[in-house]
Amino acid sequence: MNDQIRMRKVILIAVCVSMSACLQVFPDHFIYWKPALPTEFWRLWTAHWVHMGWIHFFLNMLAFACLPFIFPHVRNWHLCVLLLILPLFISLTFYFYLSYIDTYAGLSGVLHGLYVAVGLVYLKYPKEKKFAVLVLSLIIAKLIWENTFGQTSAAQLIGSPVLTEAHLVGAIGGLLCGLGYLFFRRLQREHIS
Repeated sequence: MNDQIRMRKVILIAVCVSMSACLQVFPDHFIYWKPALPTEFWRLWTAHWVHMGWIHFFLNMLAFACLPFIFPHVRNWHLCVLLLILPLFISLTFYFYLSYIDTYAGLSGVLHGLYVAVGLVYLKYPKEKKFAVLVLSLIIAKLIWENTFGQTSAAQLIGSPVLTEAHLVGAIGGLLCGLGYLFFRRLQREHIS
């Protein structure tokens, strides 16, 4: 990865972390709150950038900051598209299919989606395939663990219950985005040939 690409990734991370920190100042105006969604639609996106506290914020931002560097082929525009699609996908899934969820805050669902989408696309790179399989396997194991045994240690760490449904929905959204991207790229290659 050359210095210019690395700097662009650092700038994207800095912008996202700064935006999230700013939203953290007045979280009640930005969290996913189901009764407010029809009139305050921005919550569909902002809820994923607000956190239940600064420890929650730090952990999610750390996981977000690592992604572009452990997957160096990912481009900023890929991340930006995913950061627009995944929060909307998760929020609308909550609203229409998991109606018992009234409030939500945090980037962890989006992070699961980002890592699944990027890991899935990375399967096409021969040198990185084993690492992508490892990341995807760990996410699958984590989702199975959470949905079988729960999330008591993470909940204690951030001082709030963990909504494991967000992780699962985010991973499903990432799977759909990753498969969609691979399908689109295949169609492009076939059209060029």
